[in-house]
Amino acid sequence: MSRQRSRDTDVEMALRRSLHAVGLRYRVHRRPLKGVRREADIVFGPAKVAVFVDGCFWHGCPVHATWPKRNSQFWREKIEKNRARDANTDARLAEAGWVSLRVWEHESAGEAAARVAAVVSERRMALGRAAVRATSVKRSG
Repeated sequence: MSRQRSRDTDVEMALRRSLHAVGLRYRVHRRPLKGVRREADIVFGPAKVAVFVDGCFWHGCPVHATWPKRNSQFWREKIEKNRARDANTDARLAEAGWVSLRVWEHESAGEAAARVAAVVSERRMALGRAAVRATSVKRSG
């Protein structure tokens, strides 16, 4: 386990290259919320979008997850804890007004980047409209 990379994996790098190619800029390996000890792989701060690149084995992919035969109880508990932590992270981010996106390692980088770009664009427009409304209310009041 100690030899498994947790940052800058091939899948993550391919996704970052695809996002950069479509003109998106982001932060890498940041905590979206202060006080929450969980780091997103890619963060779009002003749009409040956190992207997590999840490994099929480690996060229990519904398509590719396998259960090891050796030490099966340990691995089942570990993967279930990872799933529970992922769900908790998503819920905490949602409470704070963030959108959490999960990208599986088996997904095409281009398709995943298109999905992320669509959400970021939508959030930027929605948050931009809210900021314009707040500014116009202050001016008229």
